[in-house]
Order: sequence, then structure tokens, then C-alpha cells
Amino acid sequence: MDIQENDPNYQRLEELRREINFHDYQYFVHDNPVISDYEYDQLVKELRHIEDEHPEWITPDSPTQRVGGKVSERFEKVQHPTSILSLSNAFGVDGVEAWYNRILRLDRRVVNADYVVEPKIDGLTVVLHYQDGIFTQGATRGDGEIGENITTNLKTIRSLPLKVPIDKNIDPPPFLVVRGEAFITLEDFEELNERLAKEAKKPYLNPRNTAAGSLRQLDPKLTASRSLRIFIYDIVSGEGMFPDTQLDQLKYLKDLGFPMIPWEHFRTLDDAINKAQKWEQLRNELPYEVDGVVIKINSLHLSNDLGVVGRDPRGAIAFKFQAKEVTTQLMDIGVNVGRTGVLTPYAILEPVEIGGVIVKQATLHNFDYIAEKDIREGDRVAVKRAGDVIPYVIGPILAARTNDISIYIPPHNCPSCSEPVERLEDEVAWYCVNSACPAQLIRNLEHFVSRGGMDIDGMGIKIVEQLVNTNLVQDAADLYNLHKADLLSLEGFGEKKADNLLNAIKVSKNRPISRLINALGIRGVGITMARDLANHFSGLDSLSKATIDDLISIEGVGPHTAQAIVDWFELPRNELLLKKLRRAGVWPQADLSHDENRSPQKLRGMTFVVSGALPGFTREEVRSFIETHGGKVTSSVSRATNYLVLGENPGSKLEKAKSLGVTVIQENELRRLAN
Repeated sequence: MDIQENDPNYQRLEELRREINFHDYQYFVHDNPVISDYEYDQLVKELRHIEDEHPEWITPDSPTQRVGGKVSERFEKVQHPTSILSLSNAFGVDGVEAWYNRILRLDRRVVNADYVVEPKIDGLTVVLHYQDGIFTQGATRGDGEIGENITTNLKTIRSLPLKVPIDKNIDPPPFLVVRGEAFITLEDFEELNERLAKEAKKPYLNPRNTAAGSLRQLDPKLTASRSLRIFIYDIVSGEGMFPDTQLDQLKYLKDLGFPMIPWEHFRTLDDAINKAQKWEQLRNELPYEVDGVVIKINSLHLSNDLGVVGRDPRGAIAFKFQAKEVTTQLMDIGVNVGRTGVLTPYAILEPVEIGGVIVKQATLHNFDYIAEKDIREGDRVAVKRAGDVIPYVIGPILAARTNDISIYIPPHNCPSCSEPVERLEDEVAWYCVNSACPAQLIRNLEHFVSRGGMDIDGMGIKIVEQLVNTNLVQDAADLYNLHKADLLSLEGFGEKKADNLLNAIKVSKNRPISRLINALGIRGVGITMARDLANHFSGLDSLSKATIDDLISIEGVGPHTAQAIVDWFELPRNELLLKKLRRAGVWPQADLSHDENRSPQKLRGMTFVVSGALPGFTREEVRSFIETHGGKVTSSVSRATNYLVLGENPGSKLEKAKSLGVTVIQENELRRLAN
């Protein structure tokens, strides 16, 4: 046995090679990656580091010594006219500067270099051949030397010109081979998955898989139905006189009529890096997925003279963004119980970094979503941060699933109180109907004291938890029986804090009836519906006696909500709560002297969507503000949306709003509309 075989670094090198080859096979042959691009890049980076430390261990079959993976046998093989290389990656500014210092040592002309910056679109690389301006062949990148002939499928992409030039008096070169990226927009991706779901077909996990899978369909009609797009960004080979710079090359290709990748030209590397960082901040506003930007030396002569290292040209670098999507292990599926008794599943994950944040939990939406995606405990799953804020599980990586993983079964009993759970007909949610459920009590009280409810200033979730955990409060009415000595017994309370909270509780007794109705936390009743109910019933006495027919006669009250209202007032525990509130003096009647009931609702009939963080509101507060003034808040932009309220770091909703012609406003404009 060689000494090197006992070296832990050599053993890790062999392990990395096996792992990378496996992922290459899954990615390039089956279009079914088991890990994310970010995790793959980290494996390659680690392998390169070991080989840099031990160049004598480099072998011709190392993944670092070839361009890509194997070619699928389903399509005719095509020899590329020259190697279709990839790019080395830089993670952050330090990585770009390290690349610059390496090439500067090779050629001092780099000091005077200028640069072109292009987005790195997450799609499928394609190589297009033109003979006398006529599109004759299109292929995948394959292993960089041999690709797959997908000419017929590429012709279905309407943005791909079948003849160039399009509309300019330019003679086409006798022979031209260009490189580009086929992709699908985020909007088209969502619409495609909705269509596949209606057809009971498996949806795609992400836009990159969609582009790759669509172009490798044996039936071109299926490809044509996928709304693919294409951008061109490079001349691979050809006959004729071609430009000497990347900037002029892009302009030349644009003049020929190719759909071009966006680009910008910068005189210095610092300016190029600054732009790359701005691209990362604005990535959520783009209509397509990007995982980085490419910084290229503008001079093609200098770039060519710098040569190639391994599979990467030295004249360009990919500035990779922090990952929005990664894969990790789903350790367990937990279940939260909300204030209305709704059971909400969530994923407990093996900790993983997404976009610079360590994520340990992610939403699973609901139990139907788990069943539809066939997500199982123990699966390796793809996780994404929606709008770089809320992480959610996209779906399982089926290629990594083992045979001993069982189908997930939703709980039959509440995880908090062990009472049986119920599911109403035609509803997605499962409910715990035990109003004494401990988990519901804390959430109910948090809602009761919130700004949209009784608005008890100074009482947040931590104080609510203290009151419940010390048995000082067993329902909302007990808040009005608290004494100063009770509060002083709690950690963190002094004389002044206790006095302020007791005074806030006393002030809340004067809230209008609509606030109390909303604060009760009846399923399906928000601030807007609470106000409508307050306008139809003189007080809780009359509302508690309302029938389903009485309730559904009110505009906006459907049969499910009407049933929920009737059921709430019939529960013995809720009857006791109302008696205690009446004894405590919390029993407001409809009073038109209240501004809330008398003033016109300026936002009535308007539908709003909020995207991004607003300086003056929390998420719950802005919803409450809009609903208090008569408006409606929805989660997604549609043609029915009147306004998109734009905050900091908005998501893809902004692009959709622009495409649909929805009016975009800021927080101050929202306040003006309401007042």
C-alpha cells in the first residue's frame, strides 16, 4: 500500500472525486440533481484546494481536468467545433480579487484591462450553428466536447432566430457558432407547474430543471408548450472578421438580431465588482433566476492570451451569489397549533446556510402540500428562501431517497392537548376544536391584545407567555382581573411597568365592539368582517343569537364562516368567557359616535398586496391598517389587485405587478389613500 493512500487528505480527495462524478451523472445524464449548485461548487472548491496542495495527485480522470459530464444516449451526438468551457467561481469580493491577482502575475497588461459584466442565468447552455445566416444545428453543452443534437426542440423557442440578420443590412458570416442560455421566466415557470398540477402530473422543482427537461423532450410539441426563452452571449467559432472585444462582440450579435443577455461595460474592476454586488441585491426583481454574474476581461486578445486552467478560461470569473436554494436532510416534521386551532406542519432540517442565513426550520404549507409533493421524514429535500425571507421546502430529491422511508401520515390528535383533530369539508386545514388547548391559549391571547384586537399597549408575546405559564391567566377575560401584586411577581416587572400595563388594560375596555369581535379570534373573522358584523348587530348579545341564515345574508360572510361563528358562540367555554368579560365591564355596544364606525372607509372595495418590509408597520400591522380602513389584503398579485404596497427588499411580486399594470405605491401613499 502506498504511503499516500493512508494520508487523510488523499482519502478525502478520492471521496470527493467519487461524489462529484456521481453528481455529474445525476445532473447531466438524468437532469435530476441530488444537491444544489451551491453545494456542488463547494465540493469542487474543496477538491481543487487539495489538488493545489498536492499537484502530484492530479490524474487525467479527475473532475477538475474535464469540462463536464457524460452525454445522454437519447439524442444524436454532436462534436463541438471547439471546447465549450465553464467558468471558475468566486464567492464574494475576496474571490474576485484573488482571481485578479493570479492573472496579473501572468500578464501585466491586466493592469489596464476594462470589463464587461453579464448576469449568470440559471438555465441550460446551448450551442447554435448558423450557415450563411441560416440556423442549421443546435446542441447542448454536454461534456464540453460532445453535446446532444436538440435542433428540432430549439426551433420551438420563438425568440431564437432561424435566420440572421433580422432587420439590418449586414452580411451574415459564412459560418457562425454562438453560445447562449435557454431558460424559463419565473412567471411562466409558475404557470407551467399550475398546469401540470391540474393535469395530475409531477411539477418541476426549479426553473433550471424546467429548461433542461423541456429541451430534452423527445416530442418537440411538449417543448413548444413550455414557453422557453433564450439569450446569446458569446461567439464560439466562425468564419469572417469578428470583433476584438467582448463589448463589440455583444453589439455585433445584437445587430445580427440575436436575443441578447443584458450587459454593462466598466473601466475598472472595482466598478465591475460594485455592479455585481448591486445585481445580488436586485436579483429578486428580475423576471428570471440568476445565481451570479460573470465578470469578463473586455479584450478578447488578452483573454485568449491568458489561456485556460483545467476547464476554466482565465479571462473571466463567475461572481456567485449566496444560494437561495440548497438541499439538506429533513430530520422531522413538526406541527404547530395556531390560535384558531389550525394545525400547521413545518420542516425540522439539518442546519444549512441559505443566502448567508443558517436555516433549521422551513414551512411545509399544509398537509395536502406534503401529500402532493410526497415529502417524507428522512428525505433529502430542496429548500428555498422565498423573497430571501421565508424558507420553504420545495420538494424531495427522489434520487436520494432510501427504501426504508415511509409515507408521512398527518396526526389524528392535537400535539398540544391530545384531543382528536377535525377537517371540514372542502377545506385544506386540520383543526383542534378544543378551546382549552394550551397552544391555542397563548396564540389567542396574543391576538386578543394585538393592535387589531383590544390594542393593549405594552403586552407582547413574552408577557402573555409569562401570564399563561404562571396560571395568572386562563382566558382573555382574566386579563381584566389582574392586580399589581400579580404583575410584580413576574420577572422583569417593576412598579412603573406594572402600573403602565394595568392602565393599558383598563383603557382597552373602551374599544369599539368591532375590535372586541375581532379580538375573540373566531375562525374566518378579521377586522373587516368584524366591522361588518358590528354594523349588523347591536352587540355580542344579538350576535351570539344569530343563525346561519342571518349571517350569510351579510355581504362577504360565506357558509363556512357563518358556521364557524355559530359554533364559536355555542361552545360552553366561550359562553363562560363572554360572561366573565361582561362582569369585567368589557361589553361594548354598537355606537355610531365612535369614529371607527362613523367615518367613511376610504379603502373599501380596494385590494392590496404588500411586498417587502415597511418602516412604519409590521406585517400584521399593515394588514390591520388596510382592513381597518375597509381594504382587503391578499398574498399574490393578480388582475384584481388595485395596489402593490412596496417596501424594502421586495420579491418577484414587483415584476408581476408591473406586467399586469398594477399601481405601485409606497407606505406614505398608502397612508394618504386611507386618510
